[in-house]
Amino acid sequence: MNRTLLTGLGVLLVSGTAAAIEPGPSSATQQQTETWLQLQVSGKAASSIAQPSSPIERDLSMQRWLDSYQHPIPDFYEQKKGGSVSSGSSGGN
Repeated sequence: MNRTLLTGLGVLLVSGTAAAIEPGPSSATQQQTETWLQLQVSGKAASSIAQPSSPIERDLSMQRWLDSYQHPIPDFYEQKKGGSVSSGSSGGN
């Protein structure tokens, strides 16, 4: 019985902390992102023209995916090897 009581109490505590987060977007950028995601989910802007891939395209895509497993994922990436990144702002959202 104690285990059930503690489990119930734990669920109440977790649900209480989750309710402390205010609903809705926290910024204009987040609102725009959520709008785009909802548009994608709803399919309202989907093309009416089917765009199937050809068998050759599917084979090439599958081969590219299979080839990606030939390279091990390193534990750490070397920071200096990848080139440089500008610190300037692009001005986009």
